[in-house]
Amino acid sequence: MADAAPLPPEALSPPGGGPGAGPGPGPGRAEGAEGAEGLFVVLGAGLAAASHPLLYVKLLVQVGHEPLPPTIGRNVLGKQVLYLPGFFTYARHIVKVDGKRGLFRGLTPRLISSTLSTVTRGNMKKAFPLEDMEHVSNKDDMKTSLRKVVKETSHEMMMQCVSRVVSHPLHVISMRCMVQFIGREVKYSGVFSAIVRIFKEEGILGFFVGVVPHIVGDVIFLWCCNLLAHFINTYAVDDNFSQASVIRSYTKFVMGIAMSMLTYPFLLVGDLMAVNNCGLRAGLPPYAPVFTSWIHCWRYLSAQGQLFRGSSLVFRRAPMQAACFPID
Repeated sequence: MADAAPLPPEALSPPGGGPGAGPGPGPGRAEGAEGAEGLFVVLGAGLAAASHPLLYVKLLVQVGHEPLPPTIGRNVLGKQVLYLPGFFTYARHIVKVDGKRGLFRGLTPRLISSTLSTVTRGNMKKAFPLEDMEHVSNKDDMKTSLRKVVKETSHEMMMQCVSRVVSHPLHVISMRCMVQFIGREVKYSGVFSAIVRIFKEEGILGFFVGVVPHIVGDVIFLWCCNLLAHFINTYAVDDNFSQASVIRSYTKFVMGIAMSMLTYPFLLVGDLMAVNNCGLRAGLPPYAPVFTSWIHCWRYLSAQGQLFRGSSLVFRRAPMQAACFPID
């Protein structure tokens, strides 16, 4: 899944089956909830730090930075093709240029963004607890279960959208810090100085460039994932099958993987808009034209056949322009 769009946290558990479902708060539960929230923050920060080199390389590929030449390889049919460097080769290039610490460029604002997202979701759950909602049960009829899925998905969508908006300004700063590798700039050298610079140059809206395609992608992901999982579990999985409960428990996870791949273009467009025309080389020609909106960016990538650029960091086929060169 590292190569596809990240899954929103709620996609990893069935509607109504995630943490928080159960009896209402009682004595001692508040402290336990605070401890669990702190644990989620620490785990989220650890995961963000561990995966940062992967997302760093992914971003550089997304903006079209290919510092290394393609190599000759063979596809499954034995035909010679040109492959662009994979993650490990690209990461070694970054280490050669910036050292091992260079793999963690932009990590600090990303950790802050991750923490803000986790804390916001926790506060949203407290403000709108799942205990106040009806959860899907196997005893429900089809109409009732669908109504509950729609209600719970709306709840998930609200939490995801709010956490996305709150954490996006730091996401923008992190993206810009990372793409400075391309032009060797030092324009965004720290979180606070970056906040001041963006506010002075772009105003408050500068912190939210690219947030719309991210939110649109999140909303499409949640609704398609939850509804498809519901319909599959309701109409495709036979209750007489001995492993029906096991299959149902994994349906939403599998749907999440599939939908994250289909909604990847929204992630790509959002990230490109975050760095476009911000004074960095990565956001200017020849890497990309100056986009007037995220729709303009989408249409440009679509015309170039690049809507899934960066979706995979292994077995990356060279584009047609590069493949036209002789390979012998």
